[in-house]
Amino acid sequence: MVYCHNCGTKNEDDVEYCSKCGTPLKDDVERRHHQKRQRDECFGLPYGNLIGPLIIGVILILAGLSSIYGFPFWQYLWPALIVLIGILIIAGAIYKATHRD
Repeated sequence: MVYCHNCGTKNEDDVEYCSKCGTPLKDDVERRHHQKRQRDECFGLPYGNLIGPLIIGVILILAGLSSIYGFPFWQYLWPALIVLIGILIIAGAIYKATHRD
């Protein structure tokens, strides 16, 4: 449902004009879609809300493997996280630069 920004009337999603006052609604639908897409981004990447759980999962897997094989994983954790965050920021910047609206 789309609410008219002029009079507050509830309208169907596919209508272009408010059924009560006739105000164009198309801009509202596009603006809401753009805002939703921005909320779903993290580091400027689409579906970025999956990045946090992915990082935690990789850390847990590496910690488990390091305890099995005796590799000193914990001393490399913070430098690896800093590099990973840097890579994500760069990837987000490249994505934003190549996918302008």
